[in-house]
Amino acid sequence: MLNRLSVENYALIDRLDIELAAGLNIVTGETGAGKSILLGALGLILGNRTDAAAIKNSQRNCVIEAEFDVDGYGLEALFESLDIDYENRTIIRRIVTPGGKSRAYVNDIPVQMNTLREIGSRLIDIHSQHQTLLLADNRFQTGIVDSVASHDGLLSRYKETFAALQQSERELNRLRQQAEANDRDREYLAFQSDELQKAKLKEGEQAELEAQQTELSHAAEIKDTLLWISQEMTGADENLLGRIKEIEVSLGRIARVYPQADAFYTRLHSAALDLKDMASEIASEGDRLEADPQRLESVSQRLDLIYSLQQKHKADSVETLLALQDDYQKRLAQLEGSAQAIETLSRRIGELRVKAAKQAAEITAGRKKTVPHVEKQVKEMLAELGMPAAELRIGITPAAELQPDGADDIRFLFTANRHMPPQPIERVASGGEMSRLMLSLKAIVAHHSQLPTIIFDEIDTGVSGSIADRMGEIISRLSDDLQVVNITHLPQIASKGDHHFFVYKEESGSTTTTRIRKLDQQQRIDEIAKMLSGTDVTAAAREQARLLLNTRPEQ
Repeated sequence: MLNRLSVENYALIDRLDIELAAGLNIVTGETGAGKSILLGALGLILGNRTDAAAIKNSQRNCVIEAEFDVDGYGLEALFESLDIDYENRTIIRRIVTPGGKSRAYVNDIPVQMNTLREIGSRLIDIHSQHQTLLLADNRFQTGIVDSVASHDGLLSRYKETFAALQQSERELNRLRQQAEANDRDREYLAFQSDELQKAKLKEGEQAELEAQQTELSHAAEIKDTLLWISQEMTGADENLLGRIKEIEVSLGRIARVYPQADAFYTRLHSAALDLKDMASEIASEGDRLEADPQRLESVSQRLDLIYSLQQKHKADSVETLLALQDDYQKRLAQLEGSAQAIETLSRRIGELRVKAAKQAAEITAGRKKTVPHVEKQVKEMLAELGMPAAELRIGITPAAELQPDGADDIRFLFTANRHMPPQPIERVASGGEMSRLMLSLKAIVAHHSQLPTIIFDEIDTGVSGSIADRMGEIISRLSDDLQVVNITHLPQIASKGDHHFFVYKEESGSTTTTRIRKLDQQQRIDEIAKMLSGTDVTAAAREQARLLLNTRPEQ
């Protein structure tokens, strides 16, 4: 229940405080005085979008605060799920800066707007003047039936399933689009990878092949040179090793008279041994080397392949080519993984569709069970409101596909006359008939909901006289079970209130400010008399006002 609403620096309101109570709270005032401004301010508390232009003084923040008594409405689990401390006296505050930035708090804990809207939807139902037009909206009609069916848990589970289904379908569509692009890449990647794999490249082979190619290209020259060197070192009479041997002998002869000769001898002997080994190796290399045109051709072809691949792939080494080959294989594997992901997600979507269809069927069954009760209660209430022949027919047909709220197309058909078949509401219902129908539906929904508060903003548009009186009775009965705030311009309805608030404008210099005050009994008589007769209040109007107030049931 809404206990208190405080509004500061909003629209025509400089500062306003209103304390509401249980039962029926009536709000009246002149047109343009700012009655609906209160609803705008309250809407901010419930999570509506902000508008910096609505700030009265652009130098100050707009602050709106509401205190709710939520004891006994079963909101503890909701607060826990939102990680907000539950308190029987819950305070919601909304601050809007001149720049349009907004902050919200629930029990002094900062919250996001979606959290504010979720809490607000469990605290208040606001019926604004334009909402009557929603009677022709299929989503609104569906919401009415679901509210009476009282299958919120099932509907919530279905919406979770449907949301998961939609998300999965969007992801599948993205994967398929990606797969189409991948298909164009797959052939290219497979060709490039296959080409590199067939080349059977090995790390370090390029340098080895280039060395082989150089050697084979000069094999004859190298062989001749090596054989000549071998001959010079060991073959001729005056060969190098023989002359070194003679030097060793000479050093040995003078060693007994020249001690340093031993050191020279040792060093020369060691060099001679190295030269002897070298001569043997050179001879072996000379014998090994032969001109091999076929091998040279094979090495050249292999190098030509490597150079061609390097040029094609803009690589500077075999190692770079091998890295590219590995990358191509990984990308191909990813493409194969994408196909697997599509298959897995397709199966998941199938499972979700089956689950959603099953849940939707349960929702449909609940709706079909509910419809006769809604039709019967609406008919009875419309008869009470002076429309004994009026009927509301609720048609439920299968939708072409799953919808966010089930698998049904729900259509309200209405007739106010006995001999006229029901037709879509927007075609046949007058403004007064739509007001009465909307009140009937709201009353039925309120009976089945656990909302603490319902607010009507001139739901009585288009009615007057005895019908207005009966409408007031229905609204008054609603207030037996929940708090009702009713903004009205009809004295018959205003007289039914337990508490009466008057909204007015106050002029001060160049400033216009909206204010509100609670009326005492005499002030109520004067206000209702004014509503009956206009600005010039007559004695007869005051008497009629007293009669209206005296006919109120004892509270």
